[in-house]
Amino acid sequence: MNKVYIIGEAGVNHNGSLDCAKEMICVAAEAGVDAVKFQTFCAETLVTKAARKAEYQSNTTNADESQYDMLKKLELSVADFRELKACCQSYGVEFLSTPFDLSTIKLLVDLGIQQWKLPSGEMTNLPYLREVARLGQEVILSTGMCELAEVKAAIAVLESNGTKLSDLTVLHCNTEYPTPMCDVNLRAMLTLRSTFPDIRGVGYSDHTMGIEVSVAAVALGASVIEKHFTLDRNQAGPDHSASLEPAELRQMVYSIRNIELALGRSEKEPSPSELKNRGMARKSIVASKSITVGEMFTEDNLTVKRPGTGVSPMCWDQVIGKKAQFSYEPDDLIDA
Repeated sequence: MNKVYIIGEAGVNHNGSLDCAKEMICVAAEAGVDAVKFQTFCAETLVTKAARKAEYQSNTTNADESQYDMLKKLELSVADFRELKACCQSYGVEFLSTPFDLSTIKLLVDLGIQQWKLPSGEMTNLPYLREVARLGQEVILSTGMCELAEVKAAIAVLESNGTKLSDLTVLHCNTEYPTPMCDVNLRAMLTLRSTFPDIRGVGYSDHTMGIEVSVAAVALGASVIEKHFTLDRNQAGPDHSASLEPAELRQMVYSIRNIELALGRSEKEPSPSELKNRGMARKSIVASKSITVGEMFTEDNLTVKRPGTGVSPMCWDQVIGKKAQFSYEPDDLIDA
């Protein structure tokens, strides 16, 4: 059975605090995630000082500050990321971080990153995609805000510059925080799977409230789930309000692992746990009245009742018309 790779997206919900980021790793590890992902960026190289914030960011942070000012407060240092990687290792979860430009790609290469999670906003960034592809490592690609043609173009850049399709997982995503249920369009994940049959897998980067969409994505075949989490959804910050709190993160992981078990294999066959119920739940051919030796079995003197430990009712036509070899009382199982 293939295990779903669950990424707990810490993102910038540490609010620029290393101690908070470490606590988030602890919480995520206790919840059972496979990886904790952060965001590695430098405000000076990510955004112009005049760039406005997204609407959801303005709604959850100081509406008067620029995107630059907001991000500047959320930066972590190179030393911080070294500590966070070591912290992840100590808790037995993988450290991931999304780079947002060429310089932070190099920073993460120097930290020894072996798997790359690329954000939706960089889907049209040719130099960025080319630089990651040249590393020849595993890539998880979010596709929020994209038309299918843009996804094809980004994958073509990755493949032509060194990323093997067998090392590429593509995530359906909607970048509204939180995503309205009517905008999830989860079936688009299936379109990605059919459009790119040679990629490693598909998944879902979930910005909805709650856990049900992530669980549904797993039922539809997602091999990777990414979900934002926070220590407290009421904190100030751009992503807290659309994130899971610790108990919810634990419930999501628990539910996904149960769905993995429930999906099982494709064969239609009785499970070991239900085999013992066959005799009780199925039926057998039994006498409906007294039958003497030599008397012919008819629809008038036979019926079908539980338990299913005798002759199967599927043999009804073969039994009707035969002569009884023994005598029977009502409810006796027929030997035929």
